[in-house]
Amino acid sequence: MSKQPIGIFDSGVGGTSIWKEIHALLPYENTIYLADSANAPYGLKGKDKIIELSIKNTEYLISQGCKLIVVACNTATTNAISILRANYDIPFIGIEPAIKPAALQTKTNSVGILATKGTLSSELFSKTSGLFASNIKVIEQVGEGIVELIEAGQVYSEDMRQLLTKHLQPMIDANIDYLVLGCTHYPYLMSLLLELLPKQVKIIDSGAAVAKQTKAVLENHGLLNMQTDKPENTFFTNGNPDVMASLLDDKFEVSYLNF
Repeated sequence: MSKQPIGIFDSGVGGTSIWKEIHALLPYENTIYLADSANAPYGLKGKDKIIELSIKNTEYLISQGCKLIVVACNTATTNAISILRANYDIPFIGIEPAIKPAALQTKTNSVGILATKGTLSSELFSKTSGLFASNIKVIEQVGEGIVELIEAGQVYSEDMRQLLTKHLQPMIDANIDYLVLGCTHYPYLMSLLLELLPKQVKIIDSGAAVAKQTKAVLENHGLLNMQTDKPENTFFTNGNPDVMASLLDDKFEVSYLNF
């Protein structure tokens, strides 16, 4: 089983930011990435629909022989991962906004979180925030419109700059010193965020932590690929393949899949 691929799914192209971290840490693992761009963003959908789409993605990846599945979507993790773990006999890795390190390290006692509505309104986020951030000010901002622009290939557009400026202003006004990225699409905005935020604000995303957790779970289950052959990395989307290919620096072929 160790040579079987790691499956990764997201509501769109954003989870490729997680794939990059996993591939950097585990360069010999075979992977299958599934982007449900036709239904992006999940953050605007109700819990039942998010669960339905997550099950659809999971069953496709299992049908392709995946040994482990990374839910590379904050909204799908916070709304559906407990259901997936209860119904499928395969390890799942989820993604939560990294509110804990921000809450532990803040000096201004004010942190910002940029996420989708589906993540911020979920029970899991509420529980995590309550555990670690009850004594600090948390400025929650729904990143309305961001995912749609990224999915349309508009990462560096003037529309994106104006949208981010609007979303970040309440956080800047509240004197945050940490910004937590609560959506896997958002790391692609890092250079723009650094430009728009005050210099003292540090940005936290979950990518590296997810890669480390993926490696640990593979080791614990005896599923780590010990071969050093060139890996097979397969990318599927039901959206525009060119958008994902560009985020992967045009180094990989991206196939359209009507699923």
